[in-house]
Amino acid sequence: MQLTNEGLKKDQALWEEKGYNLPKFDREQVQKNTQEAPFWIHFGAGNLFKAFHANALQNMLNEGKIDKGIVVAEGFDYDIINKSNKPHDDLNIAVTLKSDGTVDKTVVGSIVESVTLDSDNAKDYARLKEIFENPSLQMATFTITEKGYNLTSPDGKFLKLVDEDLKNGPEAPKSYLGKVAGLLYDRYQHGELPIAMVSTDNVSHNGDKLKDAIVTFAEEWAKNGKADEGFVSYVKDDKKVSFPWSMIDKITPRPDASVEKMLKEDGVEDLEPVKTAMGMFVAPFVNAEETEYLVIEDSFPNGRPKLEEAGFIFTDRETVDKVETMKVTTCLNPLHTALAVFGCLLDYKLISAEMKDPELVKLIKGLGYDEALKVVVDPGVLDPKEFIDTVVNVRFPNPFMPDAPQRIATDTSQKLAIRFGHTIQKYLESELLDVADLNLIPLVFAGWIRYLMGIDDEGKEMEISPDPMLDTVRKYVADIKLGDKDVRAKIEPLLKNKDIFGVDLVKEKVLGDKVVTMFEEMIAGPGAVRETLKKYVD
Repeated sequence: MQLTNEGLKKDQALWEEKGYNLPKFDREQVQKNTQEAPFWIHFGAGNLFKAFHANALQNMLNEGKIDKGIVVAEGFDYDIINKSNKPHDDLNIAVTLKSDGTVDKTVVGSIVESVTLDSDNAKDYARLKEIFENPSLQMATFTITEKGYNLTSPDGKFLKLVDEDLKNGPEAPKSYLGKVAGLLYDRYQHGELPIAMVSTDNVSHNGDKLKDAIVTFAEEWAKNGKADEGFVSYVKDDKKVSFPWSMIDKITPRPDASVEKMLKEDGVEDLEPVKTAMGMFVAPFVNAEETEYLVIEDSFPNGRPKLEEAGFIFTDRETVDKVETMKVTTCLNPLHTALAVFGCLLDYKLISAEMKDPELVKLIKGLGYDEALKVVVDPGVLDPKEFIDTVVNVRFPNPFMPDAPQRIATDTSQKLAIRFGHTIQKYLESELLDVADLNLIPLVFAGWIRYLMGIDDEGKEMEISPDPMLDTVRKYVADIKLGDKDVRAKIEPLLKNKDIFGVDLVKEKVLGDKVVTMFEEMIAGPGAVRETLKKYVD
């Protein structure tokens, strides 16, 4: 069974016999329609796009609700296009791993054209310009990761390629967003055509990140005489170029060997992941969880298809912000961090395995339902309690999702203030809530400080996940050993760090005292983390 247009035609009955959902539309006609009048281009040909965006459009195509597909462009790792998309005629297999143990296998054919975002590739770059010059183009979406929007290095200076692009102008940019800005300039020159530039990366206020980068290119080019002054006005006018905010949520791990094995046993050929020149592994299949959310600010100056029929939620900017706040500070991320910290201490290797631990389940339920849900602003488009229900009962327990607490524990010092500090502040501001009622948030803080010792609950050394603050924060526990009793003086300087905890835990004495007490209980000896956890969740 070959994953190509010819392979699907030749062995259609066999594909269906093996349980694959095949495209139910005339792909050749859809490809023709798209080439003539593209409406959607996506930047970033990675797994999330294939498992979510492309699969959602496939459903609309199958139901006859639309007659065009997506064009995908890759501007970071060209091998994704050349070694994965092209050999398989832009087809891929989306494997949905459900929590009930069942698997859905779908051959996704909604991607009907793929190109490299490479200004040195004359053919592909000309095609991209052709697409951006077409009045039919309604939107460009992005999954290029948070660092993709960054134009500067840590010292505040422009990155080398960005700096060169700012000086040289829009003709042949080399940086990722420089090339995107160049294509927008081409669209501007062909009649200031409207378009929505939609970041769907998991980044707070992602539309602003994208807009800031594009405006930087426009202003610098205009200042250097490389672009018309009108281009600046064009990209700043949301009636012509909009940059909607969005919130996306779907776990899409790297293609898993067990999924590859399953597909091979079905008879699918040429599935081996290929290592690209950039060190990434790409495969013609993706595996992902069943749960997915994409909430988008409804700002599309050139119109849009009815993608709400594919499950996307369109609303206003304020609501998108509420949904993101709900997810990041209450319903998902804090629970993930709690499982990461205690999962490492208790030597778990999978989040799903932790969900069989009664104390850990009580911990995250208490954090979500009892402590944080009280301060959530209901965004209206997603119910906060139902969101937590799905996290606790469907997403985290999913045995198919190979997600490890060690991975989630990465950069925890950068996460605590956002994921827990927000709830603490809401309690402090409320006349109806008492911060003294918070017990499980201090427990997570104490657990993280215990984690920094690099010793698990059995007293064995454990590896600490990467974190930019490790050298700074681990010095406070460097001299602490299991069995020590009075360590307040050693950890209080850490507790004062508002950047880490969101508040000064020494100033907020009731919370700080709890953290100190809980930490001292956790260092009593081997097994003390488990005993402390059990004490407070019960």
